[in-house]
Amino acid sequence: MGVPKRLTEMQQKFANELISNEGRKYAYQCAIDAGYEKDRARVTASELMNPNKYPLVVKYLGELREEYQKKYGVTYERHIAELGKIRQDALKKGAWSAAVNAEVARGKAAGLYVEQKIIKTGKLEDLTTEQLEDKMKNIMKEYS
Repeated sequence: MGVPKRLTEMQQKFANELISNEGRKYAYQCAIDAGYEKDRARVTASELMNPNKYPLVVKYLGELREEYQKKYGVTYERHIAELGKIRQDALKKGAWSAAVNAEVARGKAAGLYVEQKIIKTGKLEDLTTEQLEDKMKNIMKEYS
C-alpha cells in the first residue's frame, strides 16, 4: 500500500490541535477533537505521532511547532521589552504593585537577583548561648 502522499483533513486537524494546545491537552483529547473515534483515541494519537507509521504527520507536527516558536518565541530582548511595556502601562494606570512585579521580573530575567536558600540542620535550642553567639558572628562575617 505504501505511505500516503499527503495528509488527510483529520490528520491536519489533529496536528493543529496538538500544537496549538501543547501543554493544555493530551494527545488523545486532540485526536477526539479532530474527529477520531473516542474509544481508540489514545491508540490513534500514539500512532499519529509515530514517525514509522505516519511520517507525514510527524513532519507536519515539526513544521507547525517551528512555526509557532517563530511566531510566539520568547527571546531575551523581547521578554525584557515586554516586561518594560507592562511596567509602563501599570504605572500609567496607577497599579504600583503590578509595576513593581514587572520590574522585579525584568531584574530576574536580567540575572540581577540571585535566589539563595540556606538549609541548616539541627535545632537552635540545642546550642549553648556561646555557640549561638559564635554562629551568629560567623554568619554575619560570611554574609556581610
